[in-house]
Amino acid sequence: MSDIRTAVRDAKRASLELAAAGTAEKDMALAAMAEALDAGREAILAANADDMAAAEAEGLEGPMLKRLSVTDEKIDGMIAGIRDVAALKDPVGQTMSAKELDEGLVLYQISCPIGMIGVIFESRPDVVPQIMSLCLKSGNGVVFKGGREAVRTNRALFGILRDAAMGHVPADAFVMAETRDDVDALLDLDDCIDLLIPRGSNAFVRHIKESTRIPVLGHAAGICHVYVDGHADPAKAERVVFDSKVQYPAVCNAMETLLVHRDAAGSFLPVIAARFAEAGVEMRCDPESMPLMPGSVPASEEDWDTEYGDLTVSVHVVGSVGEAAAFINEHGSHHTDAIVTEDRSAAASFVSSVDSADVFVNASTRFADGYRFGKGAEVGISTNKIHSRGPVGMEGLMIYKYVLIGEGNIVADYAGKGARRFTHRDLDRELDL
Repeated sequence: MSDIRTAVRDAKRASLELAAAGTAEKDMALAAMAEALDAGREAILAANADDMAAAEAEGLEGPMLKRLSVTDEKIDGMIAGIRDVAALKDPVGQTMSAKELDEGLVLYQISCPIGMIGVIFESRPDVVPQIMSLCLKSGNGVVFKGGREAVRTNRALFGILRDAAMGHVPADAFVMAETRDDVDALLDLDDCIDLLIPRGSNAFVRHIKESTRIPVLGHAAGICHVYVDGHADPAKAERVVFDSKVQYPAVCNAMETLLVHRDAAGSFLPVIAARFAEAGVEMRCDPESMPLMPGSVPASEEDWDTEYGDLTVSVHVVGSVGEAAAFINEHGSHHTDAIVTEDRSAAASFVSSVDSADVFVNASTRFADGYRFGKGAEVGISTNKIHSRGPVGMEGLMIYKYVLIGEGNIVADYAGKGARRFTHRDLDRELDL
Protein backbone atom coordinates (compact mmCIF):
# COMPACT_ATOMS: atom_id res chain seq x y z
CA MET A 1 0.00 0.00 0.00
CA SER A 2 1.72 3.17 -1.22
CA ASP A 3 -0.12 5.50 1.17
CA ILE A 4 -1.54 3.70 4.16
CA ARG A 5 -2.90 6.91 5.68
CA THR A 6 -5.05 7.58 2.62
CA ALA A 7 -6.22 3.95 2.52
CA VAL A 8 -7.22 3.99 6.20
CA ARG A 9 -9.04 7.30 5.86
CA ASP A 10 -10.96 5.91 2.88
CA ALA A 11 -11.71 2.78 4.92
CA LYS A 12 -12.98 4.92 7.78
CA ARG A 13 -15.52 6.51 5.43
CA ALA A 14 -16.47 3.10 4.03
CA SER A 15 -16.91 1.77 7.58
CA LEU A 16 -19.77 4.24 8.06
CA GLU A 17 -21.52 2.64 5.09
CA LEU A 18 -20.75 -0.82 6.45
CA ALA A 19 -22.26 0.17 9.81
CA ALA A 20 -25.57 0.75 8.03
CA ALA A 21 -25.47 -2.50 6.02
CA GLY A 22 -28.33 -4.93 6.52
CA THR A 23 -28.02 -8.36 8.11
CA ALA A 24 -28.82 -10.17 4.87
CA GLU A 25 -26.05 -8.38 2.96
CA LYS A 26 -23.50 -9.09 5.68
CA ASP A 27 -24.45 -12.76 5.91
CA MET A 28 -24.23 -13.15 2.13
CA ALA A 29 -20.74 -11.65 2.24
CA LEU A 30 -19.71 -14.07 4.98
CA ALA A 31 -21.08 -17.05 3.05
CA ALA A 32 -19.15 -15.94 -0.03
CA MET A 33 -15.98 -15.55 2.06
CA ALA A 34 -16.28 -19.09 3.45
CA GLU A 35 -16.80 -20.53 -0.05
CA ALA A 36 -13.89 -18.53 -1.43
CA LEU A 37 -11.51 -19.85 1.24
CA ASP A 38 -12.50 -23.40 0.37
CA ALA A 39 -11.95 -22.75 -3.32
CA GLY A 40 -8.67 -20.94 -2.67
CA ARG A 41 -6.92 -23.65 -0.65
CA GLU A 42 -4.21 -24.27 -3.23
CA ALA A 43 -3.17 -20.61 -3.37
CA ILE A 44 -3.25 -20.24 0.41
CA LEU A 45 -1.17 -23.35 1.05
CA ALA A 46 1.34 -22.39 -1.65
CA ALA A 47 1.77 -18.91 -0.15
CA ASN A 48 2.19 -20.38 3.31
CA ALA A 49 4.77 -22.90 2.08
CA ASP A 50 6.84 -19.99 0.76
CA ASP A 51 6.50 -18.14 4.10
CA MET A 52 7.45 -21.27 6.05
CA ALA A 53 10.53 -21.90 3.92
CA ALA A 54 11.70 -18.30 4.34
CA ALA A 55 11.03 -18.37 8.09
CA GLU A 56 12.96 -21.62 8.59
CA ALA A 57 15.88 -20.22 6.58
CA GLU A 58 15.92 -17.16 8.85
CA GLY A 59 15.85 -19.31 12.00
CA LEU A 60 12.38 -18.41 13.26
CA GLU A 61 11.79 -20.08 16.65
CA GLY A 62 9.64 -23.19 17.03
CA PRO A 63 6.54 -21.62 18.66
CA MET A 64 6.41 -18.87 16.03
CA LEU A 65 6.72 -21.46 13.25
CA LYS A 66 3.77 -23.38 14.71
CA ARG A 67 1.65 -20.25 14.68
CA LEU A 68 2.73 -19.40 11.13
CA SER A 69 1.89 -22.81 9.67
CA VAL A 70 -1.37 -23.17 7.71
CA THR A 71 -2.73 -26.63 6.92
CA ASP A 72 -5.91 -27.97 5.33
CA GLU A 73 -7.18 -28.59 8.85
CA LYS A 74 -6.54 -24.94 9.80
CA ILE A 75 -8.34 -23.75 6.66
CA ASP A 76 -11.29 -25.95 7.67
CA GLY A 77 -11.22 -24.14 11.02
CA MET A 78 -11.16 -20.74 9.32
CA ILE A 79 -14.18 -21.69 7.21
CA ALA A 80 -16.08 -23.04 10.23
CA GLY A 81 -15.32 -19.86 12.15
CA ILE A 82 -16.72 -17.64 9.40
CA ARG A 83 -19.86 -19.74 9.13
CA ASP A 84 -20.31 -19.63 12.89
CA VAL A 85 -20.08 -15.83 12.79
CA ALA A 86 -22.69 -15.73 10.02
CA ALA A 87 -25.03 -17.77 12.23
CA LEU A 88 -24.71 -15.33 15.13
CA LYS A 89 -27.36 -12.69 15.75
CA ASP A 90 -26.57 -9.34 14.17
CA PRO A 91 -25.31 -7.22 17.08
CA VAL A 92 -25.95 -3.87 15.36
CA GLY A 93 -29.05 -1.87 16.22
CA GLN A 94 -30.09 -3.91 19.25
CA THR A 95 -32.06 -2.07 21.93
CA MET A 96 -30.04 -2.34 25.13
CA SER A 97 -32.44 -0.29 27.25
CA ALA A 98 -35.44 2.00 26.93
CA LYS A 99 -36.43 4.64 29.43
CA GLU A 100 -39.38 7.02 29.42
CA LEU A 101 -38.13 10.46 30.42
CA ASP A 102 -41.64 11.85 30.21
CA GLU A 103 -44.83 11.06 28.36
CA GLY A 104 -43.96 11.17 24.67
CA LEU A 105 -40.19 11.37 25.33
CA VAL A 106 -38.34 8.04 25.27
CA LEU A 107 -34.58 7.44 25.44
CA TYR A 108 -33.17 4.30 23.79
CA GLN A 109 -29.67 2.86 24.22
CA ILE A 110 -28.80 1.21 20.89
CA SER A 111 -25.80 -0.98 20.04
CA CYS A 112 -23.56 0.23 17.20
CA PRO A 113 -20.09 -0.52 15.78
CA ILE A 114 -17.00 1.08 17.30
CA GLY A 115 -15.95 2.18 13.80
CA MET A 116 -12.43 1.54 12.50
CA ILE A 117 -10.37 -1.24 14.05
CA GLY A 118 -6.62 -1.67 13.67
CA VAL A 119 -5.19 -5.18 14.08
CA ILE A 120 -1.41 -5.61 14.38
CA PHE A 121 -0.29 -9.21 14.79
CA GLU A 122 2.59 -11.65 14.57
CA SER A 123 2.82 -15.01 12.81
CA ARG A 124 -0.78 -16.29 12.94
CA PRO A 125 -2.45 -15.86 9.52
CA ASP A 126 -5.74 -17.24 10.88
CA VAL A 127 -6.18 -13.85 12.56
CA VAL A 128 -7.20 -12.43 9.17
CA PRO A 129 -10.40 -14.49 8.58
CA GLN A 130 -11.28 -14.50 12.28
CA ILE A 131 -11.24 -10.77 12.77
CA MET A 132 -12.40 -9.82 9.28
CA SER A 133 -15.54 -11.92 9.69
CA LEU A 134 -16.26 -10.51 13.15
CA CYS A 135 -15.67 -6.94 11.99
CA LEU A 136 -17.89 -7.43 8.96
CA LYS A 137 -20.79 -8.87 10.95
CA SER A 138 -20.48 -6.12 13.56
CA GLY A 139 -20.25 -3.36 10.93
CA ASN A 140 -16.67 -2.29 11.64
CA GLY A 141 -13.94 -1.44 9.18
CA VAL A 142 -10.53 -3.00 9.82
CA VAL A 143 -6.92 -2.45 8.81
CA PHE A 144 -4.57 -5.42 9.23
CA LYS A 145 -0.81 -5.35 9.67
CA GLY A 146 0.74 -8.79 9.98
CA GLY A 147 4.33 -9.78 10.59
CA ARG A 148 6.88 -9.92 7.79
CA GLU A 149 7.17 -13.68 8.30
CA ALA A 150 3.56 -14.21 7.12
CA VAL A 151 3.31 -11.58 4.40
CA ARG A 152 2.54 -13.98 1.53
CA THR A 153 -0.07 -15.97 3.46
CA ASN A 154 -1.76 -12.86 4.83
CA ARG A 155 -1.86 -11.30 1.35
CA ALA A 156 -3.45 -14.44 -0.11
CA LEU A 157 -6.06 -14.74 2.65
CA PHE A 158 -6.94 -11.06 2.64
CA GLY A 159 -7.26 -10.88 -1.14
CA ILE A 160 -9.54 -13.91 -1.27
CA LEU A 161 -11.75 -12.64 1.56
CA ARG A 162 -11.97 -9.04 0.36
CA ASP A 163 -12.79 -10.04 -3.22
CA ALA A 164 -15.51 -12.39 -1.97
CA ALA A 165 -17.11 -9.67 0.20
CA MET A 166 -17.12 -7.15 -2.65
CA GLY A 167 -20.56 -6.69 -4.13
CA HIS A 168 -22.30 -7.51 -0.86
CA VAL A 169 -20.80 -4.91 1.51
CA PRO A 170 -18.44 -1.90 1.13
CA ALA A 171 -15.17 -3.84 0.77
CA ASP A 172 -13.14 -0.62 0.89
CA ALA A 173 -13.67 -0.81 4.65
CA PHE A 174 -11.00 -3.53 4.75
CA VAL A 175 -7.30 -2.70 4.30
CA MET A 176 -4.08 -4.70 4.44
CA ALA A 177 -0.85 -2.91 5.39
CA GLU A 178 2.46 -4.65 4.71
CA THR A 179 5.55 -2.54 5.41
CA ARG A 180 7.35 -1.74 8.65
CA ASP A 181 6.77 1.97 8.04
CA ASP A 182 3.04 1.26 7.90
CA VAL A 183 3.10 0.27 11.59
CA ASP A 184 4.32 3.72 12.68
CA ALA A 185 1.71 5.31 10.45
CA LEU A 186 -1.10 3.23 11.96
CA LEU A 187 -0.03 4.00 15.52
CA ASP A 188 -0.26 7.70 14.70
CA LEU A 189 -3.75 7.56 13.13
CA ASP A 190 -5.74 8.25 16.28
CA ASP A 191 -8.06 10.48 14.23
CA CYS A 192 -9.13 7.47 12.10
CA ILE A 193 -8.56 4.28 14.09
CA ASP A 194 -10.89 3.88 17.08
CA LEU A 195 -9.41 0.72 18.65
CA LEU A 196 -6.15 -1.19 18.25
CA ILE A 197 -5.92 -4.93 18.82
CA PRO A 198 -2.34 -6.24 19.01
CA ARG A 199 -1.80 -10.01 18.93
CA GLY A 200 1.66 -11.41 19.55
CA SER A 201 4.39 -11.74 22.14
CA ASN A 202 4.53 -10.03 25.51
CA ALA A 203 7.16 -7.57 24.29
CA PHE A 204 5.24 -6.90 21.08
CA VAL A 205 1.96 -6.04 22.83
CA ARG A 206 3.72 -3.84 25.39
CA HIS A 207 5.47 -1.97 22.57
CA ILE A 208 2.14 -1.26 20.87
CA LYS A 209 0.52 -0.08 24.11
CA GLU A 210 3.41 2.29 24.81
CA SER A 211 3.61 3.70 21.27
CA THR A 212 0.13 5.04 20.54
CA ARG A 213 -2.65 7.31 21.76
CA ILE A 214 -5.26 4.92 20.33
CA PRO A 215 -7.08 2.75 22.91
CA VAL A 216 -5.62 -0.77 22.94
CA LEU A 217 -7.48 -4.03 23.64
CA GLY A 218 -5.27 -6.98 24.46
CA HIS A 219 -3.08 -8.84 26.88
CA ALA A 220 0.67 -8.54 27.33
CA ALA A 221 1.32 -12.13 28.44
CA GLY A 222 -0.34 -15.52 28.89
CA ILE A 223 1.09 -16.85 32.14
CA CYS A 224 -1.61 -19.38 33.01
CA HIS A 225 -1.78 -21.68 36.04
CA VAL A 226 -3.50 -24.91 37.01
CA TYR A 227 -3.84 -25.54 40.74
CA VAL A 228 -4.35 -29.17 41.80
CA ASP A 229 -6.10 -28.98 45.16
CA GLY A 230 -5.73 -31.46 48.01
CA HIS A 231 -9.27 -32.67 47.23
CA ALA A 232 -8.70 -33.14 43.50
CA ASP A 233 -9.77 -36.27 41.67
CA PRO A 234 -6.41 -37.69 40.45
CA ALA A 235 -7.73 -38.78 37.06
CA LYS A 236 -9.35 -35.40 36.40
CA ALA A 237 -6.21 -33.61 37.53
CA GLU A 238 -3.99 -35.62 35.20
CA ARG A 239 -6.26 -34.98 32.21
CA VAL A 240 -6.66 -31.26 32.87
CA VAL A 241 -2.98 -30.58 33.63
CA PHE A 242 -1.67 -32.55 30.65
CA ASP A 243 -4.09 -30.97 28.20
CA SER A 244 -3.42 -27.48 29.54
CA LYS A 245 0.31 -27.84 28.91
CA VAL A 246 0.75 -30.25 26.01
CA GLN A 247 -2.29 -30.00 23.72
CA TYR A 248 -0.91 -26.81 22.07
CA PRO A 249 1.90 -25.25 24.14
CA ALA A 250 2.62 -22.33 21.76
CA VAL A 251 -0.57 -20.39 22.53
CA CYS A 252 -1.37 -17.86 25.24
CA ASN A 253 -3.94 -20.05 27.05
CA ALA A 254 -1.52 -22.94 27.65
CA MET A 255 -0.51 -23.63 31.25
CA GLU A 256 2.94 -22.34 32.19
CA THR A 257 2.95 -23.03 35.95
CA LEU A 258 1.54 -26.03 37.80
CA LEU A 259 0.60 -25.50 41.46
CA VAL A 260 -0.07 -28.55 43.62
CA HIS A 261 -1.37 -28.76 47.18
CA ARG A 262 1.10 -30.38 49.56
CA ASP A 263 -1.44 -33.12 50.40
CA ALA A 264 -1.66 -34.17 46.75
CA ALA A 265 1.97 -33.65 45.69
CA GLY A 266 3.34 -37.04 46.79
CA SER A 267 0.86 -39.05 44.76
CA PHE A 268 0.15 -36.71 41.85
CA LEU A 269 3.51 -35.26 40.85
CA PRO A 270 5.27 -38.57 40.00
CA VAL A 271 2.33 -39.53 37.77
CA ILE A 272 2.21 -36.25 35.85
CA ALA A 273 6.03 -36.19 35.68
CA ALA A 274 5.98 -39.48 33.78
CA ARG A 275 3.38 -38.11 31.33
CA PHE A 276 5.37 -34.91 30.89
CA ALA A 277 8.63 -36.79 30.33
CA GLU A 278 6.99 -38.96 27.69
CA ALA A 279 5.75 -35.82 25.90
CA GLY A 280 9.15 -34.12 26.07
CA VAL A 281 8.18 -31.47 28.60
CA GLU A 282 11.03 -29.82 30.53
CA MET A 283 10.07 -29.57 34.23
CA ARG A 284 11.45 -26.72 36.34
CA CYS A 285 10.65 -27.37 39.98
CA ASP A 286 10.80 -25.74 43.38
CA PRO A 287 12.75 -27.63 46.11
CA GLU A 288 9.65 -29.42 47.41
CA SER A 289 8.42 -30.73 44.05
CA MET A 290 11.78 -31.57 42.48
CA PRO A 291 12.38 -34.89 44.32
CA LEU A 292 8.92 -36.04 43.23
CA MET A 293 9.50 -35.35 39.51
CA PRO A 294 12.36 -37.44 38.06
CA GLY A 295 14.30 -35.65 35.35
CA SER A 296 13.34 -32.18 36.55
CA VAL A 297 15.67 -29.21 37.02
CA PRO A 298 15.60 -26.43 39.65
CA ALA A 299 13.34 -23.49 38.91
CA SER A 300 14.65 -19.94 39.17
CA GLU A 301 12.66 -16.97 40.46
CA GLU A 302 12.30 -15.81 36.85
CA ASP A 303 10.45 -19.02 35.94
CA TRP A 304 7.38 -18.01 37.95
CA ASP A 305 7.00 -14.93 35.74
CA THR A 306 7.78 -16.53 32.37
CA GLU A 307 5.53 -17.36 29.44
CA TYR A 308 7.35 -20.25 27.78
CA GLY A 309 5.13 -20.84 24.78
CA ASP A 310 6.77 -24.25 24.49
CA LEU A 311 7.06 -27.66 26.18
CA THR A 312 8.38 -26.25 29.46
CA VAL A 313 6.52 -26.05 32.77
CA SER A 314 7.36 -24.66 36.20
CA VAL A 315 6.05 -26.51 39.28
CA HIS A 316 5.42 -25.15 42.77
CA VAL A 317 3.94 -26.78 45.89
CA VAL A 318 1.53 -24.75 48.07
CA GLY A 319 -0.23 -25.35 51.36
CA SER A 320 -3.73 -24.03 50.68
CA VAL A 321 -6.12 -22.66 48.08
CA GLY A 322 -5.47 -19.19 49.50
CA GLU A 323 -1.74 -19.58 48.98
CA ALA A 324 -2.38 -20.76 45.40
CA ALA A 325 -4.59 -17.75 44.67
CA ALA A 326 -2.03 -15.35 46.15
CA PHE A 327 0.74 -16.91 44.05
CA ILE A 328 -1.36 -16.60 40.89
CA ASN A 329 -2.27 -12.99 41.58
CA GLU A 330 1.38 -12.12 42.15
CA HIS A 331 2.96 -14.04 39.27
CA GLY A 332 0.17 -14.52 36.73
CA SER A 333 -0.91 -12.26 33.88
CA HIS A 334 -4.66 -12.21 34.74
CA HIS A 335 -5.36 -14.34 31.66
CA THR A 336 -6.65 -17.85 32.50
CA ASP A 337 -6.21 -19.92 35.65
CA ALA A 338 -7.84 -23.18 36.75
CA ILE A 339 -8.42 -25.26 39.87
CA VAL A 340 -8.95 -29.02 39.95
CA THR A 341 -10.92 -30.02 43.05
CA GLU A 342 -13.96 -31.93 44.30
CA ASP A 343 -14.35 -29.48 47.20
CA ARG A 344 -17.02 -26.87 46.35
CA SER A 345 -15.81 -24.48 49.04
CA ALA A 346 -12.25 -24.62 47.65
CA ALA A 347 -13.59 -23.99 44.14
CA ALA A 348 -15.68 -21.05 45.38
CA SER A 349 -12.71 -19.57 47.23
CA PHE A 350 -10.51 -19.90 44.14
CA VAL A 351 -13.08 -18.33 41.81
CA SER A 352 -13.65 -15.36 44.10
CA SER A 353 -9.96 -14.82 44.95
CA VAL A 354 -8.19 -15.20 41.59
CA ASP A 355 -8.10 -11.91 39.69
CA SER A 356 -8.11 -13.22 36.13
CA ALA A 357 -10.26 -12.76 33.05
CA ASP A 358 -11.00 -16.51 32.95
CA VAL A 359 -11.21 -18.71 36.05
CA PHE A 360 -12.03 -22.39 35.45
CA VAL A 361 -13.00 -25.29 37.71
CA ASN A 362 -12.05 -28.82 36.62
CA ALA A 363 -11.39 -27.76 33.03
CA SER A 364 -8.32 -27.14 30.88
CA THR A 365 -7.05 -23.59 30.46
CA ARG A 366 -7.11 -24.27 26.71
CA PHE A 367 -10.87 -23.64 26.71
CA ALA A 368 -10.15 -19.88 26.93
CA ASP A 369 -10.97 -19.20 23.31
CA GLY A 370 -13.66 -17.22 21.50
CA TYR A 371 -14.67 -20.12 19.26
CA ARG A 372 -14.93 -22.53 22.20
CA PHE A 373 -16.89 -19.90 24.16
CA GLY A 374 -19.47 -19.84 21.35
CA LYS A 375 -18.50 -16.41 20.04
CA GLY A 376 -17.90 -17.72 16.51
CA ALA A 377 -14.30 -16.51 16.68
CA GLU A 378 -12.37 -13.97 18.69
CA VAL A 379 -10.72 -10.65 18.02
CA GLY A 380 -8.28 -11.40 20.83
CA ILE A 381 -8.03 -12.10 24.53
CA SER A 382 -8.11 -9.11 26.83
CA THR A 383 -6.86 -8.74 30.38
CA ASN A 384 -8.18 -5.16 30.45
CA LYS A 385 -10.68 -4.20 33.13
CA ILE A 386 -12.62 -1.80 30.96
CA HIS A 387 -14.71 -2.42 27.84
CA SER A 388 -14.13 -6.18 27.35
CA ARG A 389 -12.33 -8.97 29.19
CA GLY A 390 -11.33 -12.56 28.40
CA PRO A 391 -11.86 -14.02 24.91
CA VAL A 392 -13.42 -11.10 23.04
CA GLY A 393 -15.92 -11.73 20.30
CA MET A 394 -18.19 -9.26 18.57
CA GLU A 395 -19.24 -7.68 21.86
CA GLY A 396 -15.74 -6.22 22.08
CA LEU A 397 -16.27 -4.50 18.73
CA MET A 398 -19.52 -2.86 19.78
CA ILE A 399 -20.34 0.35 21.57
CA TYR A 400 -23.68 2.15 21.82
CA LYS A 401 -25.43 5.38 21.04
CA TYR A 402 -28.39 7.07 22.70
CA VAL A 403 -31.46 7.75 20.56
CA LEU A 404 -34.04 10.12 22.00
CA ILE A 405 -37.52 10.10 20.43
CA GLY A 406 -39.72 13.06 21.31
CA GLU A 407 -42.68 15.12 20.11
CA GLY A 408 -41.13 18.58 19.94
CA ASN A 409 -39.99 18.47 23.57
CA ILE A 410 -37.78 21.28 24.90
CA VAL A 411 -35.65 21.57 28.05
CA ALA A 412 -37.25 24.90 29.01
CA ASP A 413 -40.40 23.02 30.01
CA TYR A 414 -38.37 21.24 32.73
CA ALA A 415 -36.79 24.34 34.29
CA GLY A 416 -38.07 27.03 36.64
CA LYS A 417 -41.28 27.42 38.57
CA GLY A 418 -43.99 24.95 37.64
CA ALA A 419 -41.55 22.83 35.62
CA ARG A 420 -42.60 19.45 34.30
CA ARG A 421 -41.16 16.48 36.19
CA PHE A 422 -39.27 13.64 34.57
CA THR A 423 -40.83 10.19 34.98
CA HIS A 424 -37.61 8.19 34.35
CA ARG A 425 -39.59 4.98 33.92
CA ASP A 426 -37.91 1.83 32.52
CA LEU A 427 -39.72 0.37 29.51
CA ASP A 428 -39.71 -3.04 27.87
CA ARG A 429 -39.70 -1.70 24.34
CA GLU A 430 -37.64 -1.95 21.16
CA LEU A 431 -36.75 1.07 19.07
CA ASP A 432 -38.93 0.93 15.95
CA LEU A 433 -38.19 3.51 13.27
